[in-house]
Amino acid sequence: MTKKLDAPEELETERLLLRKPRPEDAPALFASYTADPEVVRYVTWAAHESVEDTRAFLAYCAKEWAEDHSYPYVLCRKDAPQEPFGMIHPRRRPAGEVEFGYVLARAAWGKGYMSEALRALIDWALTQPGVTRVSAFCDVENVASARVMEKAGMAFEAEMKGYSVLPNRALEPRDCKLYARVRQ
Repeated sequence: MTKKLDAPEELETERLLLRKPRPEDAPALFASYTADPEVVRYVTWAAHESVEDTRAFLAYCAKEWAEDHSYPYVLCRKDAPQEPFGMIHPRRRPAGEVEFGYVLARAAWGKGYMSEALRALIDWALTQPGVTRVSAFCDVENVASARVMEKAGMAFEAEMKGYSVLPNRALEPRDCKLYARVRQ
């Protein structure tokens, strides 16, 4: 059985506030990335066609928090907590692992925000009882995401053939790179 995590509802880094998503975040998230073809090119979910799609996704996020098995956070700058521009999603997996997925609005690319958020959540996850490993993966062509994981202290482990479907790119499973960090 997978043990639950003691996930904080908010977490601060030097520049960011990571917090539970709220229904009122839907318009900002839709406007900033959920429908942006360049942003969603490498994600595992279909681009949102309307703000209602984003609202439905946020309702699903609330359910994940309520069921205590997955903990999606929106990313906001500390000085603008009502303006989310990305998400990061730790999920508890069997055998002491937490897996991360993440996405960031194009306007926030290249500023180090995602590496900062990922590093903070990795550090938190590795303090949780029973968690000995954190991991994330990206498409082999997603060089920027691979760099985010490296900057957050994760190490490349393997290239996995036909690992994940990216519905905005292809319906056939694509090759991915796996990164991880283990508790020392």
